Amino acid sequence: MAYAPSRPNPALPPVRVNLYSDTQTRPSLAMKEAMMRADVGDEQNGDDPTVNALCDRMAALTGKEAAVFLPSGTMCNQISIAVHCRPGDEILAHEASHIVTNEGGGPGALAGAVVLGLRGNRGMFDVPTMRAAFREKRRNAPPQTLLSVEQTANLGGGSVWKLDALNAVLDAAHDWGMATHMDGARLMNAVVAAGVPASDMAARCDSVWLDFTKGLGAPLGAVLCGSSAFIDQAWRWKQRLGGALRQAGLSAAGCLYALDHNIDRLAEDHANASALARGLAQVPGIVVETPETNLVFFDVKGTGMTADELAGRARGQGVSVSVMSAYRVRACTHLDVDRAGVDLAIQVIRDCMPK
Repeated sequence: MAYAPSRPNPALPPVRVNLYSDTQTRPSLAMKEAMMRADVGDEQNGDDPTVNALCDRMAALTGKEAAVFLPSGTMCNQISIAVHCRPGDEILAHEASHIVTNEGGGPGALAGAVVLGLRGNRGMFDVPTMRAAFREKRRNAPPQTLLSVEQTANLGGGSVWKLDALNAVLDAAHDWGMATHMDGARLMNAVVAAGVPASDMAARCDSVWLDFTKGLGAPLGAVLCGSSAFIDQAWRWKQRLGGALRQAGLSAAGCLYALDHNIDRLAEDHANASALARGLAQVPGIVVETPETNLVFFDVKGTGMTADELAGRARGQGVSVSVMSAYRVRACTHLDVDRAGVDLAIQVIRDCMPK
């Protein structure tokens, strides 16, 4: 199974429709112009006005006291874990969450924490499932110090936690004495899909972050938000893991542009994902999971092909998708994929079917 190629293959034709991930988005000319006009300074000293503006805006958006600008969402997760946990602590999270499946064992390697994976439909779990994982508080049990949730749940199909269900698990975690963290990589997709403000979704979270390099179209950057005390400690971990970003206003300006121009249009990505799902569902042998946001997962076992085989054939015709497991494929809509691209992808995948 080839999840991600290490480098472009010159033998392949150019990509015509890139459904591999919303991380594939490229900054628009207008975004690049905004970046080049940015006022900058040393962000470690608090002297970069553009970084400061972004952090202030993100703190307000999520309803938190403070924020810190970081290169990536994975760093936001790992720094949050390092602040909330001590070596030997246990984190509760869905078994398919990003911190379990896609961060290189970071919780154990960096914070010395372990993750107990919870089961549940579409990347989410309920209060009874979580309570069943609570350990008796005794000296020979690992302290359970953090609950982590994803909004949206990536491997759950881009699913959106309903606010009541989300608050129920967060409240139960607080009642058990745990801190709460939201992996908000695609938080604004959830906001647009559910019509619920980010501040309401994150109200019961002690830390939350947003990634700007996915559907929001920026080339770099994520912002981690929390209390002033939490962000002070996050800065210490930022130093440990690489240090200040210095004149980071160039990148922060792209994120500010995204907040101004690329949030409402996420509804277009969701509509394109629904159109893609409808088209793929008409291909014999393909079983499609109904998308809630911009991620379309589908199973190709009934076609007689593996996911690798389908992805390879599609890439040979200029359409790129992600291989998630032996038969599960992910296609991700974003601002660089229009409806014509969706229609082309459907036709290419249909053409890839065994004759």
